[in-house]
Amino acid sequence: MNINAGIIDQQLTGIIEGHPEYLPDGNDFNKKRSAAFVLLCISTCLELPFADAAELITDGGNDAGVDGLNIGEVEDGEFLVTIFQGKYKIKDLTGTFNFPENGVQKVVDTVQILFDPYRTVALNNKIAPKIEEIRSLIRDAYIPNVRVILCNNGIGWTDQANNWINKAKNDYGDKVEFIHFNHNSIVNILQRSKKVDTTLTLNGQAIVEDMNYMRVLVGRVSVHEIHRLFDEHGDKLLERNIRRYLGLHTNRVNTAIHQTLCDPQKSDKFYFYNNGITMVCDKFDYNAFQKTDYKVQLKNIQVINGGQTCKTIQETLNSVLPGIVSDSAYVMLRIYQLAEMRKDFVQDITYATNSQNPVDLRDLRSNDEIQKQLELGISDLGYSYKRQREEGVGGSNVITSSIVAESVLAIWRQRPHQAKFRRKEHFGKLYEYIFKALNAAQALLAVLIFRTVENERKRPASPSPPDYLPYASHYISMLIGKKILADMDTSLPEVSHRNFRELLQQFESNQAKYHEQAVDDMKNALISCYGNREISLQQLSATFRRGDLLEMLG
Repeated sequence: MNINAGIIDQQLTGIIEGHPEYLPDGNDFNKKRSAAFVLLCISTCLELPFADAAELITDGGNDAGVDGLNIGEVEDGEFLVTIFQGKYKIKDLTGTFNFPENGVQKVVDTVQILFDPYRTVALNNKIAPKIEEIRSLIRDAYIPNVRVILCNNGIGWTDQANNWINKAKNDYGDKVEFIHFNHNSIVNILQRSKKVDTTLTLNGQAIVEDMNYMRVLVGRVSVHEIHRLFDEHGDKLLERNIRRYLGLHTNRVNTAIHQTLCDPQKSDKFYFYNNGITMVCDKFDYNAFQKTDYKVQLKNIQVINGGQTCKTIQETLNSVLPGIVSDSAYVMLRIYQLAEMRKDFVQDITYATNSQNPVDLRDLRSNDEIQKQLELGISDLGYSYKRQREEGVGGSNVITSSIVAESVLAIWRQRPHQAKFRRKEHFGKLYEYIFKALNAAQALLAVLIFRTVENERKRPASPSPPDYLPYASHYISMLIGKKILADMDTSLPEVSHRNFRELLQQFESNQAKYHEQAVDDMKNALISCYGNREISLQQLSATFRRGDLLEMLG
């Protein structure tokens, strides 16, 4: 038995026993274990809790060979689609078998079919709304980047399967990439909290200074040395980095880094084009008698800024032929030696040096006064408010700042389309609009309404829910919020801790009625927009994304 394969198999047992609600019903043990593996892969790859990862599972009849599907947000006219296909060997835990050829062939064919808006294909109810949402975006001229993650508890695919993948890459260029993800990948991510002690070879002269009981080293390092470092230690080096790797083909900065490294006219000037890499460590040592080319010994090293650069260097050098990237390609390196007592300062440096990236503004906003006030106020109402992602979430009483932003923008600010499709701006351009003058009672009531509507979307009470239900949660929540305030003869500014329980009781006592009324309102709004003709899922997706119905809903 392979040790890592055994570890993952044990994890799957824990998922089956601890989270049966996310797995198929029935007594088919093998089916449950395979589903648990897909769930674990999605959760690990996308860094999602199991509840959110389970939402992405599409496995079942007519799934086109797709076990999981995630649609990213539109950014710079492009969006990332991540497809998961899992193959789990239950009886063979040696970790030596290839990913099945037929699985690779099927997913290659699937990519061609699913992303053509004009192709007809029979799909189950889990995957059909997602595919038509993708096709709707494509018809609106947004460009998909497709990342296919083939997961198994063995080794990669065969040469024949690789030929099919290479053909797909030739057909679609850099818009499609195929990634192998297995038991070793999962264990590596789960173990990334382990300390990394290593040695880095610098080039040329370096500056070393003592400052305020801290030490600083500024020097130059070859990109080949960064490549070696990340091939050896991977994402364990990024535990403190608040940015996650955005991917080579889905981020224009990373693409520019890749192009510069591969350009023989520019790669030796890479040092001047890049902002550099910042690392922190418990201690660094070097031979002070040397004047240049230090070999620096590092204890507990972490990359806190420049993770995008490091990962793109790694992926680029792993994907091109030797010699393509110049040996004279260097990058600036800053190393800070900080005492254990200065952990808070590490956070300050991390936030300050990463503040230009809007993806992580939730973390950067976490110490705002309004976030602290919401934390205190929501705690007084019996719930726990999480301001930062790294705090961890779980339980019905836990409220995250991200779900507050989404719920408030949809319900009280009445911008349901922006709540769903502009999440990256919730803590950026839309932050003041969402959170200004927001109190804990208003925030919490919005979240509880939205949660209930989402639960109905996931597990409809009706045996034949309307086709638009997968797209309409934010709109339905908005309508319910309006109805509660109207029935209680109050306005949003009057909602506070004083009447929160009364408002919540009104909602909980009438939630089925409110939901039914909101669904009827949505139906009438769609009739006003399209008449009584049949509306395709692509049209529905576009309608809700653009906010076309807001005028009809008053």
